[in-house]
Amino acid sequence: MDDLINLASVVWNRFSTNLQATFDSTTPKKWIQLIIIAGAYMLLRPYIIKLGSKSQMKTHERESAEAAAISPNELRGRVQIPEDSDSEDDAPTAQATGPDWGKKARRRQRDMIKKLLEAEERRLQETKEEEEDKDIEEYLVKE
Repeated sequence: MDDLINLASVVWNRFSTNLQATFDSTTPKKWIQLIIIAGAYMLLRPYIIKLGSKSQMKTHERESAEAAAISPNELRGRVQIPEDSDSEDDAPTAQATGPDWGKKARRRQRDMIKKLLEAEERRLQETKEEEEDKDIEEYLVKE
């Protein structure tokens, strides 16, 4: 414990002595240079950041253009799409193109898609029935 206290006191003494010596030995010419450098940095920093962001944006656009140069026809046959099946045992053999989902997540996803499809079919059926009702009403109502 005494070693840590001695170390801390030595570090503090050296820091304070060096800091005081730095301020004592600094001439007005060096102060002016320091102020000019700091001021120039503060004035030029936003422009340097904008220049860097433009350069980065150009690089990013160039890379995305190169990646977009691949047409969908070139991708055919390269990407394997897993088959859509209701069995739970197909997960280990199929290559996943997206996230590696568990069995429950795949089952929930299929159930959600089935519910959405059923809801859409019901909506279409109701609109079809409404149209048929309008056709029948046309013949029943005499003006």
